Amino acid sequence: MKAAVIDLGTNTFHLIIAEITGLGVEVLFKTNVPVRLGEGRINDHVIIPEAFARGIQTLKDFKGLIDEHQVSLVRATATSAVRSAKNGPDFVKSAAEDAGIDIEVITGEQEAAYIFRGVKATGVITQTSLIMDIGGGSTEFIICTPEKFLWKKSYNIGAARLMQAYFHTDPISAEEKEAILNLLQQELPDLKAACQKYQPKVLVGSAGAFETFAAMLLKESDVKHLRSAELDIEAYRNLSVQLIGSTHEERTQMPDLISLRVDMIVIAALITSFIIEETKPDHLSLSTYDLKMGVLYSLWDNQKDDKAV
Repeated sequence: MKAAVIDLGTNTFHLIIAEITGLGVEVLFKTNVPVRLGEGRINDHVIIPEAFARGIQTLKDFKGLIDEHQVSLVRATATSAVRSAKNGPDFVKSAAEDAGIDIEVITGEQEAAYIFRGVKATGVITQTSLIMDIGGGSTEFIICTPEKFLWKKSYNIGAARLMQAYFHTDPISAEEKEAILNLLQQELPDLKAACQKYQPKVLVGSAGAFETFAAMLLKESDVKHLRSAELDIEAYRNLSVQLIGSTHEERTQMPDLISLRVDMIVIAALITSFIIEETKPDHLSLSTYDLKMGVLYSLWDNQKDDKAV
């Protein structure tokens, strides 16, 4: 079966086309577009007209690619930017009518479950781990073993959301950093309690900003050919200090830091560093598989279940 998965993220829309067989998932084609659906007014729960138009045009382009590849099944999932927007239902309606794409708006809990399935497929989970996926609108945390998740939750503390609310100086000021860290303390007590209960020893960062961290730490511009990689925690700490203390212009000159993340990487570094200091993992890892691969592997799971019946 040839399937297409569209992940409508707050910052980026992703398209993956894959062949799903009894043996597994083979990616045939993938692309992404920095739509920036959450631009401008994500905290006002509005998709601004310019972002709305970019999103629909991107879906039209994706539909053309899907038709070219003669795909038999399409799954399009929308996350924080659409589910929290007052005009999110209008975007879903326009996607169906104007682009021929039916969108499923998933909950934060569903998002976390798909992220777990994607990360699990890399084989990076070998012991009790904490998975973190920093999105533009929300951040998901999953505590899991190699076989199952033990705890999961989605929080509205995505990088774009926090950047629009708190990041207004260049470089980020001590007051803005303190405001973000105070917010994390207020929002995450149940995560800290769950970590104390389950004692995860590995922090796994799922795609997104963690691919940027990995590229900068490993001096490897294309980490997407990897399924996973181990990162040195001390090297990450040094990098985060550099990123948080730098100006916008200084970050634009840094190798392996893509333009979409030049400013949001500061927020991602603050969140990641906070989690490392609070949970004190023994190891830090990257998974390049995330929600979209989780959807693909869930389709594979369903196909196996159907054949078993």
